Amino acid sequence: MAVELGEQTSDAAEPTTTRKPLYEGSTQFKHWRYSVEQLREIRALLNVTAVNAIKNAFEIDIPGSSENVSFLTSDEEHLLVKLYIGKVSQLCGHFRFPEEVEATAVSYLKRFYLKNTVMDWHPKNVMLTALFLATKTTNNPISLEAYTTHIPKTAPSDVLDLEFLVAQSLNFEFSVWHAHRALWGIYLDVQNLPDVPVDTLHEAYRTAVKHVRASRLTDAELVYTPSQIGLAAFSLASPDLAKSWAVSKDAESMLPIVRDIEEVIRRDGNGPDVENLGARPSSRKKAEEEAKAKEKRTRKADEVRRAMEAGDPFGQGHEVGPQGAVDLNLDDDDDDD
Repeated sequence: MAVELGEQTSDAAEPTTTRKPLYEGSTQFKHWRYSVEQLREIRALLNVTAVNAIKNAFEIDIPGSSENVSFLTSDEEHLLVKLYIGKVSQLCGHFRFPEEVEATAVSYLKRFYLKNTVMDWHPKNVMLTALFLATKTTNNPISLEAYTTHIPKTAPSDVLDLEFLVAQSLNFEFSVWHAHRALWGIYLDVQNLPDVPVDTLHEAYRTAVKHVRASRLTDAELVYTPSQIGLAAFSLASPDLAKSWAVSKDAESMLPIVRDIEEVIRRDGNGPDVENLGARPSSRKKAEEEAKAKEKRTRKADEVRRAMEAGDPFGQGHEVGPQGAVDLNLDDDDDDD
């Protein structure tokens, strides 16, 4: 049989075989990579679908009632998810979980909300479940009792009730490739470059790790590869060393992409401004509850005024309760927990 151009005999065929990177065989590469526009469309579609479903539920109950409901937008939903991504880091610090657990839990949380909305599933319990699941899939297990006991207002059922749903939303694809591992590989490679000051390299690496952590607050991992994000983080810390590494690997073609990722990290790698996110009602029930709370405060003020006039400034029968345990501040003030 004739040999096609570029084809060699079996003894010499192996060296000409182009091997794909292992990452390209992963479920992350195949199923969890998007363009920026695709992410925007997915979130917008999920938001519209959820809003329509809730409106229909209101209309069935009380016709016309949905007109007075102010729903979250897709951007506001994304901000709320971003808020709880930050709380993953807070909890991991509390439990002293390794970096792998934190990064994996963040990935799970992001992926979950590419299949669901915060109007269907509040991110507080989803975040807790994603983190607990990540401890198991990264082989850093903790007992459910030990986990929930140290988290305020959390029962084991809060995690267990959602565990299958979270796993199902992930398509049971638990393996995640992380940028902090790629950064570690770059750090080791740079040590072999000539004339690289050790102190400078160590300092650059420590700074780059901070940038990798900041990248978890962005959509970078859903758009770019871990190696690209790792190099961008290293470039933010030391542009010259990053460029030297890219040249040594014949990877200068990555540098324009790296610049784009650097901009994403600078722009989006900070905690969200959600001061007023929970201020407006997201449902008729919330509006009614706020009206009742206002009425209760007014009534309480009247009682205090009457008590002052009656010579009982402390309102007889009222006691000050004990302060609670250390609060990890997991609430965003938009729920009733």
